[in-house]
Amino acid sequence: MAAQSTADTTVAEILAELAALEDPRVRAVNEKHGDDHGVNLGRLRAVAKRLGTQQELAVRLWETDDSAAMLLALLICRPKAFGRDALDRMLREARAPKVHDWLVNYVVKKSPHAEELRTAWSADPDPVVASAGWALTTERVRKSPEGLDLPGLLDAIEAGMKDAPDRLQWAMNHCLARIGIDHPALRARAVAIGERLEVLKDYLTSPGCTSPYAPDWIAEMVRGQDAR
Repeated sequence: MAAQSTADTTVAEILAELAALEDPRVRAVNEKHGDDHGVNLGRLRAVAKRLGTQQELAVRLWETDDSAAMLLALLICRPKAFGRDALDRMLREARAPKVHDWLVNYVVKKSPHAEELRTAWSADPDPVVASAGWALTTERVRKSPEGLDLPGLLDAIEAGMKDAPDRLQWAMNHCLARIGIDHPALRARAVAIGERLEVLKDYLTSPGCTSPYAPDWIAEMVRGQDAR
C-alpha cells in the first residue's frame, strides 16, 4: 500500500506541475487542431528529460486520461514494454490527434508488435484506428517495403481516399506520396491518382513548406533527391 500511495502522490505532483504550465494561448492554438491541452511541448519535453525513463509512472500518467499527462507518458515509457493488446487499447483511448500521433510514432513503431498491429488496424472500421494502420504502412513503404503489395495499396488509396474522414484521408495521402517518392516505377501512377482525386490540392501551405498535395509533394521530394 505504501508503494501505491507514493506512486499516486507522484502522479498528483506531476499533474499539478503540468497544470501550472498551462498556457491559454497554447491551448487556443491546440484546440484548432483538435487537441485539448495548453502545455508548450518544449516545456513538456523538459519535464520528460528530468524524469527519465519510468515505465510504471508512464502507465499511471496514461491512465489519468489527461492529454498533457498522456503525452508525457509517451516520452518517459519503454516502448517495448507494452504488449500487443495494451497498445491496441491505448490507441483506441488516444482520441486527441497529438496523443494519437505520438503513440504511433514514438511507441508503436518501436514495438515488436508493430507489423501485427499495422495489419489489424488498417482494416479496422474505426477511421481513426485505420489511420494508425496507414501510418505504419507508410513507415514500411519508406523503410522496408519488401513483401508489401504496393500496387494493391495504390488501388485501395484510389478507391477510398477521396471520401475518407480527415485523419484517415491524411494518412492515406501520406502513403500515396511516399510510394511516389520512394518507388520510381510507381511514381507516374501515384501522381495520376493524386491529380485525379485532388485531395489537399487547395491546402494552405506556409511559405517554405512543402504542400501535402501528393503530386506537388512527390515532385518537390524527387527534386531534392536528384539534387543530392
